[in-house]
Amino acid sequence: MSSPANSSPAPSVYASSHRRRHQVSIGVMMMLLAATSSHRVAFAHDVHQHEIKPVPDQQTYRPSAVPDRICLSMTETPATAMAITWRTDAKTSATIAQYAVAQDGPDFVDDAITVEGTFSRLETDLGAAAYHEVVLTELIPRTKYLYRVGDGVNWSEWSEFQTAASTAQPFSFVYFGDAQNNIKSHWSRVVRNAFRDAPRAAFFLHAGDLINRAESDAEWGQWFGASGFIHRMLPAVAVPGNHEMVKQEDESGSTRRLSRHWKPTFAFPTNGPESLAESCYYIDYQGVRIVCLNSNEQQAEQVAWLEQVLSEAPGWKIVTHHHPIYSASKGRDNPELRDLWQPIYDKHSVDLVLQGHDHTYARSRMMRFQDNAPETTAVKNDVPVGSENVGEGLSKQDADGTVYVVSVSGPKMYDLDPEPFMQSSAERTQLYQIISIVGNRLRYRACTATGRPYDSFQLIRRSGKPNLLIERESTH
Repeated sequence: MSSPANSSPAPSVYASSHRRRHQVSIGVMMMLLAATSSHRVAFAHDVHQHEIKPVPDQQTYRPSAVPDRICLSMTETPATAMAITWRTDAKTSATIAQYAVAQDGPDFVDDAITVEGTFSRLETDLGAAAYHEVVLTELIPRTKYLYRVGDGVNWSEWSEFQTAASTAQPFSFVYFGDAQNNIKSHWSRVVRNAFRDAPRAAFFLHAGDLINRAESDAEWGQWFGASGFIHRMLPAVAVPGNHEMVKQEDESGSTRRLSRHWKPTFAFPTNGPESLAESCYYIDYQGVRIVCLNSNEQQAEQVAWLEQVLSEAPGWKIVTHHHPIYSASKGRDNPELRDLWQPIYDKHSVDLVLQGHDHTYARSRMMRFQDNAPETTAVKNDVPVGSENVGEGLSKQDADGTVYVVSVSGPKMYDLDPEPFMQSSAERTQLYQIISIVGNRLRYRACTATGRPYDSFQLIRRSGKPNLLIERESTH
């Protein structure tokens, strides 16, 4: 049908279609803009309305069927045995480990041996958990092994450790004073820098106050989180500090007991006094006897045991406990402890004593019990922080005695109380110490949290003579 004579010509199909598409495009754009604007308003509104809250400890440190808090502990025969502990949720009772001699490729799994262990249930302030323990025995001395732990379905990764040699051989280890506070945020860099500085260390030694609140499951979780995989590869050697002790009331009045976390978390030797099982013990490692004492309780009861253990010790003798024989902070002297234990150290020529508690750094010259009373025989003087104090006669090569160290690895700090016995000292400084033993020579190096060398010395054992103490020039 034709158009009327006076009407306008009909638009082309293309023009009509183009105009419709143009109109649709404008409509879509308007809708998108409106949606975007609405979304932005809603998003801003959500941020304003919903406050960011911290994740609860119950969620952060909740155990599962997958093993966590895996820790190696040396037995009293570290050349042929290794203990492994770990945590799971309370429903997981199966306790299984697999291990094999390490190989360069994945075929070691064909030779893996499966062993079962024991578990116990621990009620914590965050709920219940299961703690597992397996002891691997009949291992080959000075050999690398791979192991994993789990319930037979839920496994950890394969991790490596090395057994000790059965004879005296060179080795090194790392020593830490108190971690205690802000473990996740501040101690983590110290322990990780120490591992970077000494990745082939035989073990890490902790002189007490690993945490601040003895029964805080979250703080124990922070301790393991800060050290990451390290204690899955390097055994922990630790003594309890006063912050691993809990006050309690019993028939005799107010007493203190060891944290319920201690024994499930570690698997230390039981060769000490029965009443102090796993908090007082010794380990013989490649020609060195390491004696771990509990300075929190039953100090007198440890004397006879200490006498025997030191009298039978071959080679080097290193002792560790939490409370210092010589305090580095004001008002924290321990004369009763010194009277009990230092004469025994002198009698049996202990080489080195590693301590914590005072949240400062102080390292002595070689000292004997007759030098011991700071309040009477030591004359106060001004010792610049971080400098040596070598008084008349203090660095004689014929000096005798033991070197005492107090150190701190965490961020909690006390003021230094300078004393003449301090060869090197520091305050407000987080440190770790690397100790290496090669034959008749012991090398000691203290480093700050950033890895900067801070203090060092050497002890050289001499037949029929006292150790020779060699001081190095100050690096600070």
